[in-house]
Amino acid sequence: MTRPPRGFPVAEFRQRTQAAQVLMAEHGLAALLLTTEPEIRYYTGFLTRFWESPTRPWFVIVPASGDPVAVIPSIGAHLMGQSWISDIRTWAAPDYADDGIGLLVDALTGIVPKDGRIAIADQMESHVRVPLADLRRLEAALSPRALFGDATITRRLRLVKSENEIAKIGYAAAIANRAFDRVPEHMSKGMPLSDVFRRFQMLSLEEGADWVPYLASAAGASGYADVISPATDTALAEGDVLMLDTGLVWDGYFCDFDRNYSVGPPAPEVRSAHACLIDATQAGADMARPGHTIADLFHAMNRVVNPSGDVMEAGRLGHGLGMQLTEWPSIIPQDHTPLVPGMVLTLEPSVTVRPGTILVHEENIVIRETGVEFLSQPQSRDMRVI
Repeated sequence: MTRPPRGFPVAEFRQRTQAAQVLMAEHGLAALLLTTEPEIRYYTGFLTRFWESPTRPWFVIVPASGDPVAVIPSIGAHLMGQSWISDIRTWAAPDYADDGIGLLVDALTGIVPKDGRIAIADQMESHVRVPLADLRRLEAALSPRALFGDATITRRLRLVKSENEIAKIGYAAAIANRAFDRVPEHMSKGMPLSDVFRRFQMLSLEEGADWVPYLASAAGASGYADVISPATDTALAEGDVLMLDTGLVWDGYFCDFDRNYSVGPPAPEVRSAHACLIDATQAGADMARPGHTIADLFHAMNRVVNPSGDVMEAGRLGHGLGMQLTEWPSIIPQDHTPLVPGMVLTLEPSVTVRPGTILVHEENIVIRETGVEFLSQPQSRDMRVI
């Protein structure tokens, strides 16, 4: 796969901003206040690992018209200045007396009329990355202007990816594909799971990942008990199933899928369970086309892996994917979001091999006008063997 260009043209950021402003007008909102990494990056392109530090708050304002305004710590001024944002206001952070709130109030009161509504994301998968005391101070200083929910504006815009975004996710998936293909060359019976964990991250970086912020690994006889535990020092044994689930990043976009490996020839029950997972994933892919819903995807996969209709402890069978490892929506029976072209999703069915032991499989797809396109290389029904 040809490597896409890094970053985005300014026209794409303008289109995102203008689309948000159309929705803001529909909901009577005078400004969007952005405080989290994916929100700020979506409208500005501001990509940095510095968000790992919880010390400093960061703010971007999307006004009802015109370009966004950044109100950020001075340490970020140079990097933000390389984006398309020209109005960048800074303070020397951290400031124990006023950590940017005064500057933010000045910016908002200059943009928002006294009867204006300022919107902050307030639904599932959002948070306000501001200390509660500062948030209260902000609300008091802005009065009679008021803070409201953002009517899921940014979430709705991020749900449908541009071709540039899809290319980045696909390139990240291609990197993971190559790393998964190399696992049998570098892992073997007797190797501690913690070493497997480290080596896979090394393979991912060798294949071109920018970083590997998420990797879950599990191994056990005929399957595993969960898919979120950190790796232990337990050695791989004959008959184990090794699962590696990676969320590696390229140019700020995630892939998120896993692969299962049998240590030695797979037992019949494992072979059957793995084939069932692939069939379930294909059933989801066959359903993944405009005119269907997220709930339809759930039921298509669940009919294969859970024909009795018992409640599944995993809760969901996939999710949105993009700038974050998991995004809206969740593939659950209660979600009736229509499938539209440009939505990037994971399909992630699970199946019980025996009581307390499961297998999980995951692929990454994009919805197209005519159906589904796999971004990860689909796994065959035949299980991989170490």
